[in-house]
Amino acid sequence: MASTLEKFIHSLDHRALPRVLQIQSGIYFQGSIYEMFGNECCLSTGEVIKVIGFKINKLIASICENNEVSHYSAKVELPLNFPGLYKVVADKTPYFSIEEITRKVSIGPTRFGHPCFYSPEDIKLPNLTIKQGEQITFNSVEEVNGTMSVNCDVVRNNRSHSFTLPLSQEGKFYECEDDQIYTLKEIAEWKIPKCRNRIVKLSNALQMWDSSNPLPENFDGCLVLTPIYEVQAVMKFRKDIVHILSDLDVEVKDITDCYDISSFLQPLSLEDVFERTSKEFPMVAEIIEGPSHSPKPCTLLYTGKEIIIYKKYQATRVLASEIRSDSPKRHFLIPMSYKGKFKRRPREFPTAYDLEIARSEKEQLHVVATKAFDSPYKELFSVSVGDQFLVQQCQTSEVLFEGRRELIDVLSCEQILPDTYKKVLLPMYMEGGFVEVIHDKKQYQLSEICKEFRLPFNVKVSVRDLSIEEDILAAVPGLQFEEEITDSYLLISSASSPAESWEIPVYRLSMSVHLLSKDVQAVVPPVTKTTVEEISEEQYYMVRRYENQTLHPPPRPPKNPT
Repeated sequence: MASTLEKFIHSLDHRALPRVLQIQSGIYFQGSIYEMFGNECCLSTGEVIKVIGFKINKLIASICENNEVSHYSAKVELPLNFPGLYKVVADKTPYFSIEEITRKVSIGPTRFGHPCFYSPEDIKLPNLTIKQGEQITFNSVEEVNGTMSVNCDVVRNNRSHSFTLPLSQEGKFYECEDDQIYTLKEIAEWKIPKCRNRIVKLSNALQMWDSSNPLPENFDGCLVLTPIYEVQAVMKFRKDIVHILSDLDVEVKDITDCYDISSFLQPLSLEDVFERTSKEFPMVAEIIEGPSHSPKPCTLLYTGKEIIIYKKYQATRVLASEIRSDSPKRHFLIPMSYKGKFKRRPREFPTAYDLEIARSEKEQLHVVATKAFDSPYKELFSVSVGDQFLVQQCQTSEVLFEGRRELIDVLSCEQILPDTYKKVLLPMYMEGGFVEVIHDKKQYQLSEICKEFRLPFNVKVSVRDLSIEEDILAAVPGLQFEEEITDSYLLISSASSPAESWEIPVYRLSMSVHLLSKDVQAVVPPVTKTTVEEISEEQYYMVRRYENQTLHPPPRPPKNPT
């Protein structure tokens, strides 16, 4: 049965890919000539294409009144990077089975992929009864004892209770209210169900407004979002991937079940390659769609180039940011193989609590006060600008406040005077300012810093890495090493001249390849070239958000007494 391309893509489940479609009718009787990103293709009636992927390309937004879709104004087009933070308005239309939820709602490993629902009726399970209205968090979909199920949990009295719901479970399930805020891009990727629109409310006023802004000035209402998808497809007699917007005026018919899908080119993303078993490596591949924007050495990865993929693995990187007071800052991922050397740079600490976190047994922390502080307690020290301290340890101290005695957390320090040292106590909540005094003149390798010191840690490059043609870190006046991360990489080299190999990030490089049935001459990879990766602001926050979900923030410092 034929349907519009838009209707087909809106109802298509990613798990059902790839799909083979036949064009039933186009814009013209002779066919539809379509061009996007420089890829021109003709979708003639009877043409067969294989859809290998789709993602939201832009959003059509309508201003709605009182969250009612029936009262909305003219439509405007919003790019995914449109500014602002938004709250998701819970969908009032119920889902009627767990299977419908898994088919239409994104469920994944990150915090964005944990949607919450409630049932207006009790759900009785063998070991647990889910009460009506109780918030159920959906965490993942997997097979349990031969039955496809969703791993869920509910929280009662601050304790989490885990259970599974089979996809066959029926009933009414409503979205819970979501108090989180999201960018438009995050909403597009995680919060728009298939076959449904999404209502969002602007959470913060737009910083700047000009005549080019499609929304009214001082707008703070609700928007109805309708996604327009970019469809990635392979055509019968072409080696490249074509990109088609889902609102193109063509009708299609799904003929997957009666067509030999292997007759098409089989493009693979880097994620697809990474999911191959280790026994399948090394392999030879041809790039059929290179990355659009890529630094060296990824500039060598152009369409049509043949590469050898030697292996897949997890590798450690140090996430570092440029030290500067203004923005934007530059961000880097530094491999442990980096051969340059670093000298320490002073750290800055906004509170006494930060001094306690930073102190170590290896060396005594020496700081200078950059901001004055008057203590409300006579038992504790008042700080003047220029005072110098050696940080000792955290302890408790009895103080007199409004006629009553109480115990509070304090930081024991030694004040450095011209001829002596004086023991003083600083309140842990103290909001001041301190700068570290560096006595250590040693030059450190990256691995030494990670082993001997606690991150974050401030440095500057003292000896650049001579093995790198252009060491981008050497020109940065100061760096803060923030944390170590583990990321996924493929080790590759040029197939025509495999003199050196380099690592490419699986999840930050958008590229498609086609595997070739060629033997790999050199099973042992050549020398790996050290590459410092500079990442964008968006990639920086994605790295910190998605790859360090298990890290818990430090406890909040004590509050200043009122």
